[in-house]
Amino acid sequence: MVKILMGLAVAIAIAAGGFFGFGFYTQQRVASEVEAAFEQIRAAGGKASHGRVSFDLSTRTLTVADIVTETNAPTPVSVKIASFTALGVRQPDSAQFFADTIQATDIEVGLSMAARPSGRVTYRAPRIMVKDYSGPAGLQQPASSSIIDIYRSAVEQFMRISASSVTVPALTGTMNFEGAVPGGGAGDFTYSGVSMQGIKDGKIAVMKADGLVFTVNTQQSGKPQKMTGNLANIASYDLDAAGAAAVLDPQKAADNQYYRVYRQISAGPYTITSEPGMRMRIDGFTIDDVGVRPSRVQLPALLALIPAAGSAPTPAQARDIMEKAAGLYEGIRVGSAEMRGLSMETPQAPLTLAAVRLNLDNGKIGEFAFEALDTRSANGPVKVGRFALKSLDLAGLLRMSALFLDPAQMPSPDQALGMLTLLEGAELKGLVAPYDSAGKPVSIDAINLNWGQFVGPIPSRAHLSAKLTTPIDPANPMLEPLIAAGIDSAAIDLDLGAAWTETSRAFVLAPMSLELGGLLKAQARVALANVPRGVFSLDPVQAATLAAQIEAEAMEITLRDIGGVDLAVAQYARMQNLTPDAARREIVESIKDGNANLDPDALAIVGAVAGFVENPLGTLTLKFTPRAKVPAMQLIELLSTEPLVALEQFQVQASTGR
Repeated sequence: MVKILMGLAVAIAIAAGGFFGFGFYTQQRVASEVEAAFEQIRAAGGKASHGRVSFDLSTRTLTVADIVTETNAPTPVSVKIASFTALGVRQPDSAQFFADTIQATDIEVGLSMAARPSGRVTYRAPRIMVKDYSGPAGLQQPASSSIIDIYRSAVEQFMRISASSVTVPALTGTMNFEGAVPGGGAGDFTYSGVSMQGIKDGKIAVMKADGLVFTVNTQQSGKPQKMTGNLANIASYDLDAAGAAAVLDPQKAADNQYYRVYRQISAGPYTITSEPGMRMRIDGFTIDDVGVRPSRVQLPALLALIPAAGSAPTPAQARDIMEKAAGLYEGIRVGSAEMRGLSMETPQAPLTLAAVRLNLDNGKIGEFAFEALDTRSANGPVKVGRFALKSLDLAGLLRMSALFLDPAQMPSPDQALGMLTLLEGAELKGLVAPYDSAGKPVSIDAINLNWGQFVGPIPSRAHLSAKLTTPIDPANPMLEPLIAAGIDSAAIDLDLGAAWTETSRAFVLAPMSLELGGLLKAQARVALANVPRGVFSLDPVQAATLAAQIEAEAMEITLRDIGGVDLAVAQYARMQNLTPDAARREIVESIKDGNANLDPDALAIVGAVAGFVENPLGTLTLKFTPRAKVPAMQLIELLSTEPLVALEQFQVQASTGR
């Protein structure tokens, strides 16, 4: 028994000695490897130092104190960490490092702008905790000190890291942009409840922050201005760094594939207060399906064009910048973006807006719309139910705007008119606004305008529809009969369309419809033949020469009385002191007697008009069929000088009915 006990004691002693010897060796090795990692930063021209390094083999806990680093780059980044602790560390090979938990305390990260106008942002966090970490054992040094290479190196490093979660209870910071923005500026900000989950292969499943509060102090026109803000419930889902890596990779400069960067970003409510007298609140934001296309997002080329501090770009440089920026928009896709519940209080007037929505693809905003605007003008309240721009070519707008940057070389008229090609239409619904200082309202139920099928810069297809109610201007002499009849507003329903077909060279004005509520509805269809493509030109000589080839075809006009005839008869009766029936008979007789010597076609029109007046709430229809080829330009001239001769060019059918 004694021998057994003595043998066991010797075995324990030998094991203990081996254990502590191995622990001492491991700590020396760990300290050496930590120092080697810091030496990489110093070798690249940066600064790096640390305090005591310790390793507890029983818990496999690595601790490094007093870490201080600073990169040597155009935009230097400094990092200070009071204590770095990794628990449950493992290193199965020289390239990979694992830890069950990583915790850093008293962290400070500073970003400075040195090559550009001076500015600095500093972040501070009392604690950062990472769970189930896996990443490269060493640091990957950028290929050069350029900002693009630094970003590319950081993204590539991130794509090699995985972790189940990262939590930062609080993150505070300061901003100082004294030389970076006009008038200078400084401020501070605080994020609370920052967390990330599901970090792997360059993806982050969820990123959240409970809130962000900030204060910014600037100088505006020599006066101090303070702005404060509070943004809550910040979240992003399914971030993928592959898009950023592709954009920064010169080998993918021709890659035309879209890479999704975010599935969704959301935040809100968001409040901003600016002194003096402005407060804004937004209930929430949502942005879905954000992607990038490397072939168009050429960041290195764009950054290379930005002029040095203190120098303004030449017109040629400015045009190049605009061209690259246009390409940037062509390389960004946003499936949908929505802002909800905007309210603003200003010294001028309050404003509320229910929503703003847009999407972006290949440099074009499919629809930019805002809904339920409510504000005030000097003459009274203004409300808009909905306003939308359709298919706005944002990239094209930047390129077109570049033409106006050089006063010595302003764009030609056809280039300026080319702005029409950048937009396919607009829509306005539910507008109520004051018509004059008396506050009489104009009410627009709906206006829709769209155009397209361009020949050069001129659209050969267009459509306008409008439905509105507007006050009658009593100062307009032409509207005195309506005022005298007690009508102080007019309801207008308008529908106009025009389209040219190149294969048939036909140009048709249809629909053409105008309704004046309670008075009259007019409809027409006008067709032109042999309309050459070249007539759609800004060259007046060319347009006039080719317009001579245009021929008038069949035309049809329909008038429907919905109260206007009775109103005109009543007005005539008041002026002539007659009964309404007597006034109607006198008007009908004057129409017939004054045109007795006309040709049969003209007489048919006169008879139909007389019948239209004699039988209210009826319909008058006139159809015009060319007797032979009728040059349109000649017809227009005859209508202004000899209308009866113009009428002789057509066979006329006139009829009335109910």
